[in-house]
Amino acid sequence: MMKFTALKNPTVKKVLSALAVAVFGFILLNLTFLFDFIFQTLVDGAVKLFTPVDFNAAWYWFPPMKHVMFVAIIGLISWYIFRSKLGVLYKAIYMTVPLAVVFVSLGMFLYRWPLAAYLLGGLFFIGVLYFFYRSKQPWLYYYALILVSLVMLITGLLGMEI
Repeated sequence: MMKFTALKNPTVKKVLSALAVAVFGFILLNLTFLFDFIFQTLVDGAVKLFTPVDFNAAWYWFPPMKHVMFVAIIGLISWYIFRSKLGVLYKAIYMTVPLAVVFVSLGMFLYRWPLAAYLLGGLFFIGVLYFFYRSKQPWLYYYALILVSLVMLITGLLGMEI
């Protein structure tokens, strides 16, 4: 049986952990956006059972309300995951989801005022960073925060749409 002594090296473990957060976080984000699409489609389908009116076009508050409901679901799932006994690596991978949802939500709701979106995004970043520092969280949490923040910032600056 072949033993992998390189995996016992702390530097190799850290590099592989960082790579796992990036790769599996990306996969999880794609699954999250698919979940958002399915959720909003189900809400639209449920509303159409009771009325023929297209609420997405008729009522300006309906699409944002669906997104707020989705954010609440992600928040509830996140609360359970971060309270669970999962390992730090798994929590750091999952952390990409609520962070990206917050940054995307800020961008969606403040797209008419990009300066306000970037300012609030920066304040959110600093707030989470401060929370991690004060509560002495593992380095993978910092890494997930910085990775997601940079990706969302670059996405916004380049004008890409999700």
